[in-house]
Amino acid sequence: MKKRGRPVATIVLTPEEKEKLLLMARRPTARQQDALRARIILGCAEGLSNQQVARRERVCLPTVGKWRRRFAQDQLAALADAPRSGAPRQISDAKVEEIVTRTLESTPPAHTHWSSRKMAKQTGISEHSVLRIWHAFGLKPHISEGFKLSSDPMFVEKVRDIAALYLNPPDKAVVLCVDEKSQTQALERSQPILPLRPGLPERQTHDYIRHGTLSLFAAYDTATGRVLGHCHQRHRQQEFLRFLDRIDQAFPDDGKTKLHLIMDNYGTHKTGRGTRWFARRPRFQIHFTPTSSSWLNLVERFLGKITTEAIRRGSFTSVRQLREAIEAYIKEHNKAPKPFVWTATADSIFRKLESSI
Repeated sequence: MKKRGRPVATIVLTPEEKEKLLLMARRPTARQQDALRARIILGCAEGLSNQQVARRERVCLPTVGKWRRRFAQDQLAALADAPRSGAPRQISDAKVEEIVTRTLESTPPAHTHWSSRKMAKQTGISEHSVLRIWHAFGLKPHISEGFKLSSDPMFVEKVRDIAALYLNPPDKAVVLCVDEKSQTQALERSQPILPLRPGLPERQTHDYIRHGTLSLFAAYDTATGRVLGHCHQRHRQQEFLRFLDRIDQAFPDDGKTKLHLIMDNYGTHKTGRGTRWFARRPRFQIHFTPTSSSWLNLVERFLGKITTEAIRRGSFTSVRQLREAIEAYIKEHNKAPKPFVWTATADSIFRKLESSI
């Protein structure tokens, strides 16, 4: 007996089309309407009728029929939204190309970059049209960011060495990130700080009184998140060697455990006395970060936290008060330390550097 009703298009998928539709249906970030359309086509390809697909996806029957017909005609391209009706375009492709080219390859006279108003006046279109074109092409001429490339000839080797220490530390080893926060100023605000109130943030004057400086030496344990820190009035070779003695005492030699120290290339780390200090203690293994690459040292993240959470918004009447605040922060941090988790491999770092240049 012949089937009644309109003929139903048969959906046959290639392996590539099936893989793409499965990806659309399962991807967490996909639009729900795109995922629904993909599931409808996958159901049709399984041999299900329109009624069965509609019942499974909880949609009406015409919806299944519409996407079945569209896919049978244009395959994957049919799942995209059709062009909407509206006013005809008034800006030609040539005008769009002109604006993009001007933005990328020229600047207005006596200016360093374009603004939307200047570009609109120059090209004869509205400011909002310029902004829409810039947004479509990801152009932001008002933003300028800084960058710094390391000139270290051993950059690749050092990055691989330090990333490996973070991701796969050696057995029976302690990895410590060591650095200094030098010339930390004890600043007293010229007026009392106004406290936080409903509808008003905490407020403080922009001018201050200087009461001296100190340097914080810190060693960050990458496995536990604990911090060994000590403050000194000055930042010299002598203070650095005293801090190394503190590390030596904090981690007694058991004859088995190695101490891997990650440090930058500051002069006090490479002096003759420092070199001799390490030579007398072979359990210390030194790993220097590349020049201009302090971001590789995890202790920098801790120093940034202590700056924002305990120092920058404070008002200190003396260096002693600043020292007490720093020591109190480290003590509180060590009560419940939480280590930073390094996830970047050396190869991912190199790929990101290549894409940003």
